[in-house]
Amino acid sequence: MKIKVDTHSHTFASGHAYSTIREMARAGADAGLLALAITEHAPTMPETCGRFYFSNFSIIPREMYGIKLMFGVELNILDEEGNVDLPEHLLKQMDIAIASIHGPCFGKSRGIEGNTRAYLNAMKNPYIHIIGHPDDGRFPVDYETLVKAAKETGTLLEVNNSSLSSGSFRENAKENILEMLKLCKKYGVYITTGSDAHIDVETGGFSHVYEALSDCGFPEELVASTSYEKLMNYLKLHKII
Repeated sequence: MKIKVDTHSHTFASGHAYSTIREMARAGADAGLLALAITEHAPTMPETCGRFYFSNFSIIPREMYGIKLMFGVELNILDEEGNVDLPEHLLKQMDIAIASIHGPCFGKSRGIEGNTRAYLNAMKNPYIHIIGHPDDGRFPVDYETLVKAAKETGTLLEVNNSSLSSGSFRENAKENILEMLKLCKKYGVYITTGSDAHIDVETGGFSHVYEALSDCGFPEELVASTSYEKLMNYLKLHKII
């Protein structure tokens, strides 16, 4: 299996990342990617870019150094109703949109039922394509319910390389990802892969992802990010893009 699309990365515009668009694109090309999504943190995240940043993506080239670029957002899920922090008129302009739970924006865990409800309601949004790092044990979820809802809504679940790294602050990520993958395999649910790179040298890095996929014998046909065309065809079939 060769992962050719990185669907989750950040530039210095996110406030706690350290590389430019060109640096990320060059690193993605050097890593052998065919496509890279740059998904800055949405405005509720402390110190990130504001709404105007997301309104001007039309000026940015969609190809650099021989790879395709997608410009989007990592939205913050704000509550159990699945509300996020960009309005629909801006989401319509995104090439790709991830929705994630982050402590500074979501606050304390709502427990398994409340956290799961937040993800499920976010997945109903046709402009949200991916649930980002649903592996954080600080915000426990019912993975069977999550996976079934992903299938129903056509939302991709992310296997996040950063979550699995030795320096990750997300709790029980490996155990949770393996449980999620086992259920995705059981129900035929597609996943995507994100480096969650916050610096260029991490772009397209999937060593931990490959290990997790191998550990559970995950089928390549359910990995949407093995080609740009496969990813886009899936999203066009299930979401607004």
